[in-house]
Amino acid sequence: MRPPTPAGRLARLRRRTAVLFALVSAIGLIGMTVLAVRADDDSWRSQTDTDLALWGNEAVLGLSNDDQGALQYPDPKEGAYDCPPVTLLTGGWDQLTVTAVPHRPCLAMPDAAVRSVAAEAGQSGQPTHATAHASNGHPLRLYAQPFFGTTPQSPDGVLVTASDVSGNVDGHRRFTLLLTGVCAALIAASAVAGRWLAGRAVRPALTAIEQQEAFFADAAHDLRTPVTSLRLLAETGLRGEADRDEVLRRTLRQSNRMGELVDDLLTRARLAAGAVPLDVEPLRLDQLVETVVADTPADGHRVTVAAAPVVILADAGLARRAVANLLGNALAHGHAPGEPADVQLTVTADGSVAVDDAGPGIPPEQARSLFERFHSGAGSTGLGLSIAAWVAHAHGGALTVSTGARGGARFVLRLPVQK
Repeated sequence: MRPPTPAGRLARLRRRTAVLFALVSAIGLIGMTVLAVRADDDSWRSQTDTDLALWGNEAVLGLSNDDQGALQYPDPKEGAYDCPPVTLLTGGWDQLTVTAVPHRPCLAMPDAAVRSVAAEAGQSGQPTHATAHASNGHPLRLYAQPFFGTTPQSPDGVLVTASDVSGNVDGHRRFTLLLTGVCAALIAASAVAGRWLAGRAVRPALTAIEQQEAFFADAAHDLRTPVTSLRLLAETGLRGEADRDEVLRRTLRQSNRMGELVDDLLTRARLAAGAVPLDVEPLRLDQLVETVVADTPADGHRVTVAAAPVVILADAGLARRAVANLLGNALAHGHAPGEPADVQLTVTADGSVAVDDAGPGIPPEQARSLFERFHSGAGSTGLGLSIAAWVAHAHGGALTVSTGARGGARFVLRLPVQK
């Protein structure tokens, strides 16, 4: 089994981070949902019990004793305590007898439940609550209130009332379903958000890996040709098939080319990674261009400069590198085979350097990809133009290519001007 690639490990880390984010969110949301459901359940039960207690106390206040101590209570036939229904039970808690029942109750309380909650309240001497079901299946909340007469230590009886709580139960069920649905939706949203955030978190690492792989690809691609040439020169020198001095001169040229390629590759990688700090300072662009032209060997080519004085804000080293790359590209490819190049550099007051040659020009289909690595107009690596484009973009400028007035390529490098 092959070990996972760095990109594969990052993808796995992204999945795990997204799952962990969703799991933590789910635990929090489910916990809050459970607490909210319990709070709603306690709320309606507490409100119902409070209402029942008020009704029960009101009924107890309606009871009285005559001169002989006998219990007096309203006549059920007169509709007293029909709704909410009130049942009176008298006697000791273990011998309670139903004394009065509602005449036309709005709901029927099951007798067994009434006697059970009344016995519990009579035994404890404290109000008691219970749950039961009516004959139609509706849930009921029962309340038993003991009342005392001449002997405060022992209740004379118990008053039982009830309330139909089917509406409360249905409302609580709907509330629970609503919260469950919202919780599920939020968990799904958190999973999506977690995946998105995890992707954003690992994106810089993926970009760094891609840049690293691109650098290795650039190095392998660009160094393969000079390395092969050096090997062939070494084999030729060992066989004695060529002049020794000529072999050494060609070997030196190839070594210099390899050094330039390595320098270009490192600069390109640092620019792509944003690891090159810009030392921006005011520069005379016209003087910089003239210096680059003076330091570049013409080798029989013709280079002319038309420069207007202009001060730009740029990194001197990178700006010089960009201009030198454009000039080198024009000298290498801006002429017909066997003929010298004729290159014109023009510096204008808007901070632009135009490099014109009299070569074959740039086909429109190649112009779009000319500044990417491995692309050029004549089979080279294209790193020089790529570096020039990166330098321009790093300074907030631009590098464009078009067809010049003489039919050749025209590269225009624009850098910010000091105001």
